[in-house]
This record gives sequence, structure tokens and C-alpha cells, in this order.
Amino acid sequence: MNILILGGAGFLGNNLIRLCLKKLNTKIVVVDSLDPRLKSNLYNLKDVLNKIKFIKGDIRNAKLMAKTVKNQDIIFNCAAQTSHPLSLKNPFLDVEINCLGNLTVLEAVKKYNKKARLIYTSSSTLIGKARDESVDEKHSEKPLDIYSANKGIVEKYYYIYGKVHGLTTLSLRFANLYGPYGKGSPDFGFINYFIDLANRNKEITIFGSGRQKRNVMFVEDAAELLYRCALRKDIFNDVYFAVHREHYSIYEIAKTIVKVFNKGILKRIPWPDIRKKIEIDNVIISGAKLFYKINWEPKYNLENGLIKTKLIIDSQTKKN
Repeated sequence: MNILILGGAGFLGNNLIRLCLKKLNTKIVVVDSLDPRLKSNLYNLKDVLNKIKFIKGDIRNAKLMAKTVKNQDIIFNCAAQTSHPLSLKNPFLDVEINCLGNLTVLEAVKKYNKKARLIYTSSSTLIGKARDESVDEKHSEKPLDIYSANKGIVEKYYYIYGKVHGLTTLSLRFANLYGPYGKGSPDFGFINYFIDLANRNKEITIFGSGRQKRNVMFVEDAAELLYRCALRKDIFNDVYFAVHREHYSIYEIAKTIVKVFNKGILKRIPWPDIRKKIEIDNVIISGAKLFYKINWEPKYNLENGLIKTKLIIDSQTKKN
């Protein structure tokens, strides 16, 4: 089976590559721009580079996309600008990568490989603040930042190309992934940022009370879910929340990280103005629609996922 992973040097893409390499008879091509603004990291792939074909390139490059989508059975599009604050500081960059980039991919698949199964990694943040106690796919979309708005727009692109042009597309909305090979930056996912701080025995600052709740998922579970969904053609041409049913407060997450790593100091601070404006408060999401269809549950709870993350980080540290 031929698999193309766009954005493979990023956090989710990296873990997806490792998952796909464990499957039999897979030939993997990876494309990533390695744009320093997006914090992609080829170093984290050094142990698997000899097992894949890696191409340094951008999803906005129409000629490259035309060439690389050919003869692929499955295309995972993890390529994205994923920073909420950066999307507000540089909205045109976000539009170029997240909107124009995805249109370039869709056009290439439409012209050169309509038989491919194309999976888009979307985000739960496109809903904005939760209107209901439990959120599902029927929830309204009122995003609070440019990144989240564009994620919702791109979902519609995939739906249109599926309905109008006959592509086999699928959008999966992930929420608060964490695990090994993370970016360790406050702009690219708070859990991996907390993990990086704890691992370096630094102060972990929590905005406000930290009581707001979030679904979380270990990234290896997310990678397994992506792969399983790719094999199920009956669920395509739709949108699903891809979330763990477990949810925790921000403070509980930080406290568990400190417990597992046995390092780090928790500190509450007032909300920075820009962060407060884009904060979505409590969001508890149901992934029942997807999990019912594919009969699957995540393997790891928060503590077990953090334990495995620590083992991998410690192993990398010893190798270096």
C-alpha cells in the first residue's frame, strides 16, 4: 500500500509515520516544508529516514503536489500552520498554508489521483466556545481565531471536492493531542509545552483557575485512529470528532504531568489579554459518532500516555 503523509515532520505526522511503518507492505512518502515558523523537526525523524522517502517541499507547490499524489492509495494531510496566536499575528500566512495549501492538494488529487483516500486532520477548536454541555458534530461553528476559522473553511473544501468532484475525503477533528516528538512551544499545544517544562524542571504557569476542562488524546492513539479510518471507506465523505472520551481540567493535566515526570512546579497567573480573548472555556466533546461506526476506543488514558511519553523522551536523551 502506498501512503503519502503531508506534514510528516510535524508532531502528529511524525507519530503517524512510525505507526505506518509497523504495518505490513507499506511504502511511505513524506513531504514537509521544514518551515522554522511551524517548528517542524527533521531531527526527530532521523531514526526512520532510511525507511521512508522524504521530500522537502510545500503543499502550496502545485507541481510538487501533482507529482507526489500520483499512485498513492492513502493521503494523510497533516500539513498545517497550527499556532492560534501566530494566526492572529500573521493571518495571511495562515490562509496561504491552511487554505491555499489544501486547495492545491485537492486540485492535485482531483486531476491526478481521484481514487486515493484523502484524510484531513482538522481541529475541534473551530467550534469556538461550547454552547452545550457535551459537543458533537451538530454544534455550531463560531471560531475565535484565524487558524480555527480556516480549519472549518477547509473542511468545507474537502466536503465539496467529495460531493462535486467525486474525491474520497474525510475530515477528523482532533483535540489536545500530546506525546513524544512534540514541539514544546506554548503556541503549539499546551500539553506538550507543559511536558517540556516539567522535563526541564521549569515552572508551569496556568492561566486563571485552570478549571476549564478539555478532552485529551495520546498521539499514538490518534495515529492508530487515522490509520484505521483510512481503511474504512464507508465512513468517508463526512466529518467526525476524533477525541478521547476522557476529559480533565487544565490544572489536573498539569498536576498529572508533574506527578509522572516527578519534576516541574505549578504556578497560577492572571490571563494574558490575547489568550483570554481566544480562550474557549469548558469544552467536553463526544466522539461517539466515529467510535460507534468503527468500534474502537483509545488505548491510553492520560497517566499511561504520559508515562510512555516520558519513557521515549528519556530514551532519546540517553541516545544523545
